[in-house]
Amino acid sequence: MAFYLALDVGGTKTEYVLADESNELARVRSGTIKRMRTDATSALENLEKALAEIEAVSGISMRNVSRSCVGAAGVTVPLVTDWIREAFSTRVGGELILVGDVEIALDAAFFGGPGVLVMAGTGSNVAGRTSAGELTTAGGWGPALADQGSGARIGQQALRDTFLAMDEERETALLPGILKLWGLADYMELVGYANQIPSPDVTKLAPVVVECAAKGDAVAKGVLRREAEELAHLARLVIDRLRRADTRTGWLPELAFTGSILEHVAEVRDGIVEVLRAELPDLKVLPGVVDPLQGALWRARKG
Repeated sequence: MAFYLALDVGGTKTEYVLADESNELARVRSGTIKRMRTDATSALENLEKALAEIEAVSGISMRNVSRSCVGAAGVTVPLVTDWIREAFSTRVGGELILVGDVEIALDAAFFGGPGVLVMAGTGSNVAGRTSAGELTTAGGWGPALADQGSGARIGQQALRDTFLAMDEERETALLPGILKLWGLADYMELVGYANQIPSPDVTKLAPVVVECAAKGDAVAKGVLRREAEELAHLARLVIDRLRRADTRTGWLPELAFTGSILEHVAEVRDGIVEVLRAELPDLKVLPGVVDPLQGALWRARKG
């Protein structure tokens, strides 16, 4: 029997799944093994602990793995790829396929075919793949330059819109919500706290924004709507590129979502669809969100 190992390597964590031809046998999570984010000793400890846990759960030796697929950002960086190849060569049997994290996310949605994937969690990105297999992206330039619709961007915009509302003499539930989360007494303390260097982790504000929006707060709802519109704009750019690259008249790629924001924040996800369908009423959207780890498993099985 053939066994397949799939990894989704993120900046803070790594997801693993071991499967045979039809069933998952074990699924675990470890700290990151991405060498751009951690030292070699920590990466190796994380990998070995996860592999040992998989063996304990499944009863399958890693030396019996037929093929592995690792999806990771930075696969063009030797520090990342060389370390992964060396670590796997002595610990996991079979062939190793090493691809970008964007590719496994697309595979989870479209199984090697064309389509557009909107990704939004701590950061964000929009990726597309043409019918010829060529990749294209929009956004994804990090929190200082882009990351539209991400947790970081939602938190940052919430702070800015809160103080704009104060200048406009409008009330918003965001202010007391932010003060409570960060344990601050008033808006003057918030000014100093928000402007400190290094900056506080604004991604933690995203749940506050979602909660306030659900209760009808206009400022919070405006933050989520604007981020949805900006992600929709990036998605439209990628859709248009894919359509220009395709010879079929009237062809329209399907749209899929992944990431914690798009999984849990309906205002952003639904807002993206609403904006795009206003111009592209025939746009097909995959339900829910896709799991990139399933894309890595698909590649491992396919070879």
